[in-house]
Amino acid sequence: MDFLKSGSAAAPSPSDMAVQKELIKEQVRNEIAMANAQALVNKMTETCYAKCITKPSTSIGSSDETCLSRCMERYMEAFNMVSKTYVDRMARERESARASLS
Repeated sequence: MDFLKSGSAAAPSPSDMAVQKELIKEQVRNEIAMANAQALVNKMTETCYAKCITKPSTSIGSSDETCLSRCMERYMEAFNMVSKTYVDRMARERESARASLS
């Protein structure tokens, strides 16, 4: 359904508009999640490169490769831990807010 087309014979119902609004919100959430994931990868790459590649050349040595692998693993572990803690905290706060409204 394209609600924005001119010459539409009937106005969309409130339920159609609500569905459209939710679809747009979900799309925006997905785009934000993708942007955040890209920012995480970029930051991890910058951080680990600066830490592990001390002498840039045309190839990566095995010690640099090991350093990069370990750095990326630690970075992701830390990110996952922080994310889980944040999500858990937000869930507790939402539950607390619901309980206080009851």
